[in-house]
Amino acid sequence: MSGGKTDELKGRVKEAAGALTGNAKLKREGKLDQKVGQVKQAADKAIDKVKEAVK
Repeated sequence: MSGGKTDELKGRVKEAAGALTGNAKLKREGKLDQKVGQVKQAADKAIDKVKEAVK
């Protein structure tokens, strides 16, 4: 798993745990981790496109 996917999965688990326990802070952290993962994945895709364009 790439770093972005790992962060996204970790975020989903945190968000679910926060929802189950009523911990709003943990739920927010989970959502943030998911967004970080999505940004990392988008950056990786952009880097790959640039590398392909350079070849």
